[in-house]
Amino acid sequence: MLTNVARMASDQERRLRRDTLAVRAGLRRSQFEETAEAMFLTSGYVYPNAAEAEATFKEEVERYSYSRYHNPTVSMFEDRLAALEGAERCYATPTGMSAVFAVLGGLCAAGDRIVASKALFGTCYTICADVLPRWGVEAVFVDGTNLDEWREALSVPTTAVFFETPSNPTLTLVDIAAVSELAHAAGATVVVDNVFGTPLFSTPLAHGADVVVYSSTKHIDGQGRILGGAVLGRESLLREVVRPMIRNLGLTLSAFNAWVLVKSLETMDLRLRAQAANALQVAQWLESRPDVVSVCYPGLDSHPQAELARRQMTGFGTVVTFTVDADKEGAFRVLDALQIIDISNNLGDTKSLITHPATTTHSRFSAEELADMQITAGTMRLSVGLEDPLDIIEDLEAAFAAR
Repeated sequence: MLTNVARMASDQERRLRRDTLAVRAGLRRSQFEETAEAMFLTSGYVYPNAAEAEATFKEEVERYSYSRYHNPTVSMFEDRLAALEGAERCYATPTGMSAVFAVLGGLCAAGDRIVASKALFGTCYTICADVLPRWGVEAVFVDGTNLDEWREALSVPTTAVFFETPSNPTLTLVDIAAVSELAHAAGATVVVDNVFGTPLFSTPLAHGADVVVYSSTKHIDGQGRILGGAVLGRESLLREVVRPMIRNLGLTLSAFNAWVLVKSLETMDLRLRAQAANALQVAQWLESRPDVVSVCYPGLDSHPQAELARRQMTGFGTVVTFTVDADKEGAFRVLDALQIIDISNNLGDTKSLITHPATTTHSRFSAEELADMQITAGTMRLSVGLEDPLDIIEDLEAAFAAR
């Protein structure tokens, strides 16, 4: 009978290579010895006797008790992603934003202080700028690319540091190792949103970060099907900070979504390598276009942080952000003329998706804030999929003609 909750990796599993872990890590088979991972659609679990139920709630034994706390299918996803990330522990959440909230809300209380990069996804910025301050948390924002600003902000005791690298949508990078060193000296826990970096191309924990968060809706599923999130880091830290938030606030990933994500991990590396290769080819083509004002992609030599990207990433992701010389109406004409690339605010999908950040993902920012992040009316964020890159390029070329 399958009853174990937190399954520690075996010695054999720790020696396995990444591609093997992607299809084998965290596997739990029931008494039926099924080949594929099982989907446990159950809210509760039964006990052989009352004494074991009591011991379970006293946490004297670890076993499944209620699917708001643990579920075997969710456990398989958590263990597999942790193995790929090189983390001691993973906690799954129903969305990426719930993963961010579980960490920052679990770390910070009234009187605490958080320092964050200005270059954040809109809702992440809202949590730091609006939600946490209502709890009495001081929020300080810095230019994530400027170590002097980090150094000044972290010259006083701080509870948490939060940043994206590469950032959404302008693909600026934060020096994880340098900022982590400054943050730890200030007593802070370093939380990195690694969605654009992906579990394949970026390993923040290896560079000094304490916690990594994902929207598994993006590259981990990568096929536009389900919502999910994940928090990874040290067992002791996550058990103290994240576990109570998930258990008590109901931030629970469904067994069905966990099953989809388990199967998605089997092909994630294959998908991302192909998508990143396509993204580089598209970025190089965009850079050659006279009607494109700027192209942001960490794999280009023209990226202002190309050296840092090569130092802390093993690949450069699937997203290319570019700006055309156009007002909002001109940008909309380009978007509306696309025939293959879909307009969508999602990213990391096998289908190429494009959005206009100033009117979608970052529409809540002021004009001054958008200008500070170098987001203009002509800026577009392209998530490159698995289509033939020449078809993507030809689609963009025809759309530019409509401008």
